[in-house]
Amino acid sequence: MAVAIGTILLWLPAAREGAGSASFLTALFTSVSAVCVTGLVVVDTSAYWSSFGEIVILLLIQIGGFGIMTLASLLALFVYRNLGVRGKILAQTETKALGLGDIRRVLLGVAILSLVFEALAAVSLTTRLMGSYEESLGRALYLGVFHAVSAFNNAGFALYEDSLIGFVSDWWFVLTIGITVIVGGIGFPVLLEVWQEKRQPSRWSLHTKLTLAMTGGLLIVGAVMVLALEWTNPATLGDLSSPGKLLAGFFQGLTPRTAGFNSLDYAAMRETTWLGTMLLMFIGGGSASTAGGVKVTTIALIGAMVLAEARGEENVNLMNRRVPGPAQRQALSVVIVGVAAVTAGAFFIMAMSKGALAPSLFEAVSAFGTVGLSTGITTELSNGGRLIVIALMFAGRVGPITLGAALAMREHRRLYKLPEERPIIG
Repeated sequence: MAVAIGTILLWLPAAREGAGSASFLTALFTSVSAVCVTGLVVVDTSAYWSSFGEIVILLLIQIGGFGIMTLASLLALFVYRNLGVRGKILAQTETKALGLGDIRRVLLGVAILSLVFEALAAVSLTTRLMGSYEESLGRALYLGVFHAVSAFNNAGFALYEDSLIGFVSDWWFVLTIGITVIVGGIGFPVLLEVWQEKRQPSRWSLHTKLTLAMTGGLLIVGAVMVLALEWTNPATLGDLSSPGKLLAGFFQGLTPRTAGFNSLDYAAMRETTWLGTMLLMFIGGGSASTAGGVKVTTIALIGAMVLAEARGEENVNLMNRRVPGPAQRQALSVVIVGVAAVTAGAFFIMAMSKGALAPSLFEAVSAFGTVGLSTGITTELSNGGRLIVIALMFAGRVGPITLGAALAMREHRRLYKLPEERPIIG
């Protein structure tokens, strides 16, 4: 519904700068990208859309981000309620963030969380734009609010032609955006639990511990990767000062995990950096957050499964907790479906738009991970290619959430076992 309404509003002549209205496909693409908080664009947001169009995009981002956080949190709640008496007790013990609370609490919590962090970021950005860039109060406030909402919802829409490349060495602006992106990508259940149990981290659930540990680890991995691969590249980090390189490397290492902002030109990056970025985009952020991807907890569980198999252990253990078999199969299913979607998407983008493998795969992963980063081919895609990207954005936004919940709610025990036989593996 939000996509349909957004498409109609962006299709109106008033939404476009200049005469005439946007094409239907352009309006649809932008609406899906905003609602799915992706950030991929086929036109320059600031130059193509009028103030009315930009406000529509802003509202779609807010609706999309709020809707996803709420939906994911409520699905988790409903899944726990369908586990039976024993499952409810275990869920209440292991997942104190949501427990078995009511819907009103979830809705109110997500709304307050979003507005508080967006307001703090907006104030910081507005202050910087007025003080260092001599923007008027009205213009600075408008830009500050837009980018704060876009950052918290991990949308990646920017009102500058080159995204945030002009702010590459501005630590105030970049760190404000970066911190807001990180908070938005952690997830409501984790933030709520951290706040409630801030004095007793030992009581945090496995989900919270995994999300925080994986988020911190991937921030370091992403920054080190960009710095190591791009340090001497004159088109990206090469001409910056050492502090500027560290700032740009940190920011560009965190944004692939679904934020979509870029302070460096991805088209000028090395293909090895593209590959590392694609891995980060595919992983994404925390569950029940504004981030996309298959989620950090899913990847952590897959890693634990591989490690347990390598050690010959019967059980999969994480942080002194045994992970049940159904959760392992759900994680594996989400990753396999994600890989299949990205592979098929890249194949059809190449076939329809005659693009090269690396940029097409990058575009597919970015769309599925709802990231919004691009090597520059988005505007060059054919109509068929754009439709494929639209499908990937939608699938990447709702797919992992609904698939994981559906698999969890379909759990049942057979009353019998079939004869066992082992095929040859590998």
